[in-house]
Amino acid sequence: MRITKFVIIFTLILLPFFIINNINISHNRKHQILETRYNHAMDTATQDAAKALITNASQSAEAQYEFQKRLRINKEEAAQTFFNSLYLNFNVFNDPIGQGVIQNYVPVLLVVGYDGYYVYYMDEYTNAAGQKELKHVWSPKKPYAHADQKGNTFAFTLDDYVTVNRNSDQKWFEGFRGEISSDTGISLLSDSQVFDQVRRSSIVNSIQRDLEYYINQYNNYAKRIGVAYTFTLPLISQEQWNNTINDVGVLSFVQGIPMGEKYYNNYALGGSRIVKKPVYNGIIANGRKYYYSKKSCISEFTTVEVFTSEKEAAANGYIPLECTIGIR
Repeated sequence: MRITKFVIIFTLILLPFFIINNINISHNRKHQILETRYNHAMDTATQDAAKALITNASQSAEAQYEFQKRLRINKEEAAQTFFNSLYLNFNVFNDPIGQGVIQNYVPVLLVVGYDGYYVYYMDEYTNAAGQKELKHVWSPKKPYAHADQKGNTFAFTLDDYVTVNRNSDQKWFEGFRGEISSDTGISLLSDSQVFDQVRRSSIVNSIQRDLEYYINQYNNYAKRIGVAYTFTLPLISQEQWNNTINDVGVLSFVQGIPMGEKYYNNYALGGSRIVKKPVYNGIIANGRKYYYSKKSCISEFTTVEVFTSEKEAAANGYIPLECTIGIR
């Protein structure tokens, strides 16, 4: 009898814990399903937006690098496509009020162009009725700018095409790094690895600063309309940042969607095309300099220099290597 009472008492004590645990498991399962759904909606919207960036592109010129360098991106179409995709996935495509709610969860949208970027951010304006409202607006084009310690300024791109203003005589240079480095006499252009490191860090730092600025600005506006959630720039890995500045594309942020006691907070990256030039490998064989670009061209010789154009390789004394023939 005592054992039976003990079992009953023990069961009554543990029963609330079992119930709470089952409720937590159920909630976590629902949150995971919901988060997976949101991730899919966000990834799809971002990829669709990235594809829409190049809707003005000429199909016959897509493979030409010179065309890619001057690619006219359609940022307005990209933004509209992004939101339309979200509206469809959240079942508010024909619901203006629901669409307004979705827009409030997108503090910024960033379009990465070849020689600069645009931020689609929330700004406050006065409507026709004299009331304050929040609306997404475009920032001016922001160049990938950098200045060295000697006052030389650089306008970078997503590859090594660069525009330089030499501070000593205010002379301008424009072209691929390897083609103009000897003419400028600027040390940054003489080392391809250092140049690439500075280029990447300059682009990423500029984008990060602007994203933090516009997200903080939105927080100030959001507090006035009673939004309790604080928007922040998510922690993005260096690998993701490198992917961001490899291609023309879209970087999106969706934050603050309620999920029980938590909030959905995520970002997505969509690339529309690779804009980098082919890599030309320079090798030395039998005392002679050769260069090649085909990935299928396998050589037992070590690459000693890397170039971004045949002109640059030839200027450095290299001759083309016919991979089908090989080195004799």
